[in-house]
Amino acid sequence: MRKPREIDSELKALADKARTLKERRVRQLGELVIATGGDALEPDVLAGALLDAATSNDSAAQEGWRARGTAFFQGKASNQGRARGKPDRNRPGDRSEASA
Repeated sequence: MRKPREIDSELKALADKARTLKERRVRQLGELVIATGGDALEPDVLAGALLDAATSNDSAAQEGWRARGTAFFQGKASNQGRARGKPDRNRPGDRSEASA
């Protein structure tokens, strides 16, 4: 005769694993925001930019974002200069040195 499955304990284990995976995802998204310099933006600006990207139907813009994201993950992104203290002329907050 087979041993009966302990469905309640299996469900609890699955729920715990799902919670752990969700926590890891949130942590990784936070790390991504920091790595890309998004933590320097005001929260409402960052949220607006993400909402615009998430709801955009512009395939050309999405392809541009995809290319920049791929370059970032391959270590070729232009924003790596910011990590070394070099201003990025395309960011509004970094224009002060460009006009000086």
